[in-house]
Amino acid sequence: MVDQVMQIFALEADHNLEIMQIKQSLSDITCKSLQGLQQLLQELSPHLILVQGDTTTAFAAALAAFYQKIPVGHVEAGLRTDNIYNPYPEEANRRLISQITQLHFAPTTKAVENLQASGVTGSIHHTGNTVIDALLTVAAKQPDCPIANLNWDQYRTILATVHRRENWGTPLQDIAKGFLQVLDRCPDAAVVLPLHRNPTVREPLQAALGQHPRIFLTEPLDYTDLVGAIQRCYLLLTDSGGLQEEAPSLGKPVLVLRETTERPEAITAGTAKLIGTSTARIVAETANLLEDQAAYNTMAKAVNPFGDGHASERIVEIVQNFFTTVLQF
Repeated sequence: MVDQVMQIFALEADHNLEIMQIKQSLSDITCKSLQGLQQLLQELSPHLILVQGDTTTAFAAALAAFYQKIPVGHVEAGLRTDNIYNPYPEEANRRLISQITQLHFAPTTKAVENLQASGVTGSIHHTGNTVIDALLTVAAKQPDCPIANLNWDQYRTILATVHRRENWGTPLQDIAKGFLQVLDRCPDAAVVLPLHRNPTVREPLQAALGQHPRIFLTEPLDYTDLVGAIQRCYLLLTDSGGLQEEAPSLGKPVLVLRETTERPEAITAGTAKLIGTSTARIVAETANLLEDQAAYNTMAKAVNPFGDGHASERIVEIVQNFFTTVLQF
């Protein structure tokens, strides 16, 4: 999935730690990343490490840099739910990264306030989020998104994604039931659901939804196709963090299949709504947007708080200043 994005932006990895294995644990990811990065950082002797987001690999990279006394810059810093186990393990990852970061690149004013309140060291910068930069760059090309047997103009299509660990098991079953009941209630609607590669997520969704004629299960979409899907869909049902930021930039309401969100700015702005994973709530909230045009328009026209597409430029300028004033190059 990373390779797809790198190809779109003409990037090539200079090093690959090759840590992937079937059903790996968080401990596997952390230990292998730390061990691989220790050797790599000793060879390269970088002056700054940039990590993005809240993945376990981002945390491991920040920790590996700290062990080598290399400064860390954190892109997408300061997101918080204030529940260390939700989302899991992302909330802990981003908090831990913040403790060993010298340059905090916060996407919103709320993220800045979160960092200030937690008393982190290092400098805090309000930059916007680079995900919006990437989104607008690709969206400007009006990419297509062909889905087998789907005519995007035939239905009001719901783009759905589900992958988070806290939604595994019973919540995943409830989400699947919600999708089915929405389609029963709204015969002009369809669901496009790119399946995560993890079999813990993929297999239950295939079993529950695979036979429905208006549910289109696909392999993970490359980024260009994903942007095309967002542009063509009617609304989104997702537990993704990034999509809470991306979809509103293209005027699409987001119903968040989670109990908490580290992006409360989206809820406050009205671009997203936190609905949890209960079947009844999924049906009620989704049907409301499909059946009430005023409710739909209110969300679709709300202003996205996560950036203007120039975050990358600001981060580059801050890094250049750090090199010249702090590291004195």
